[in-house]
Amino acid sequence: MIAIALGALVGLGGVLIVVSMVFPHTTILPKRTTQGRLARELRTRLSLSGLGMVPVPAFIVACVLLAGVAGGIVQAMFGIVVLTLLAALGGALTPLLIVTWRARATRRTHRMLWPDVVDHLVSSIRAGTALPEAVAQLADAGPDALRASFRGFARDYRTSASFGGALDRLKNDLGDPVADRIIETLKMARDVGGTELPGVLRSLSAAIREDSGIRSEVDARQSWVRNAAKLGVAAPWLILFLLASRPEAAAAYNSPIGITVIVAGAVVSVVAYRFMLALGRLPEERRWFR
Repeated sequence: MIAIALGALVGLGGVLIVVSMVFPHTTILPKRTTQGRLARELRTRLSLSGLGMVPVPAFIVACVLLAGVAGGIVQAMFGIVVLTLLAALGGALTPLLIVTWRARATRRTHRMLWPDVVDHLVSSIRAGTALPEAVAQLADAGPDALRASFRGFARDYRTSASFGGALDRLKNDLGDPVADRIIETLKMARDVGGTELPGVLRSLSAAIREDSGIRSEVDARQSWVRNAAKLGVAAPWLILFLLASRPEAAAAYNSPIGITVIVAGAVVSVVAYRFMLALGRLPEERRWFR
C-alpha cells in the first residue's frame, strides 16, 4: 500500500508539472490566447468524439486521476521512479490520445458526407427555397451523422432569427474545417447576395470530393507505415518491462545511468513515432474560419 500511495503521489506531481507547462497561467496575454485556443481545441475534440457533454475541467481531472492510478501500479510492480513518472505521463495523455483519435475518425467520416450536404443545398436553392430554410432542411434530409448538428441549427434559428449567429454556433458544434468553408460561403452569400451561389457550391463540392478521394487513397496506402511505427515503439518498452521485473535490473534502472537510458529511450521513441506518423499521413486541414 505504501508503494502504491508513493507511486500515485509521484505520478500526480509529474502530471501537475506537465499541466502547468501545457496550460500556463499568465495575466500578460489577452483573453483569446494560447490557453483559450487550447481549451477551445479540446472542447472541439470532445464534441467530435461524442463527449460533448463532458466539461473540460472534468476531463482534465480524469486525466490526472488516471495518471495517479498508472503511476501507482507501475511503482508497486517495479519500484522504478523514472518508469513511474513515464507511466503517469502516459496515463495522463491516454484519454487525450483516445479523444484525438476518435475526433479524427469522425472528421474522416464527415469528410465523405459534405459533398452530399452541398448537393442538397444546391438543389434546394435552385428550387427557390430560402437559404436558412435550405440549411434547416438538412436536419431531416441530410446525412444521419450530421442531422443532430443541423437540428441544433434549426432550433437556434427559430429561437433567435439570426442566420449568422446560428451558423456560427453550427460551425462551433461541427468543428470541421470543411464545414467552416461551406458555412463561410453561405454567410457571404447571405450578406452579399447574387445568383452565383449554386455554381460556387458545385465547385466547392467537386473540390471536397477530389480532396477526400486523395486523402482516402493515401491513408489506405500508408496504413502499413503507421502500423510499423506502433510496433516499433511498443516492442522495446515491452522488453524493458520484462527486464524491470527482476530486482537487479530494477536497481540498475534506478541508478543515474539507468535513468538516463530510459529517458533517452523515451525521447527517441516519441520523436521516431511522430516522424513515422508524419511520413504516413497527410497533414490535417487547419480551421482558418473560427
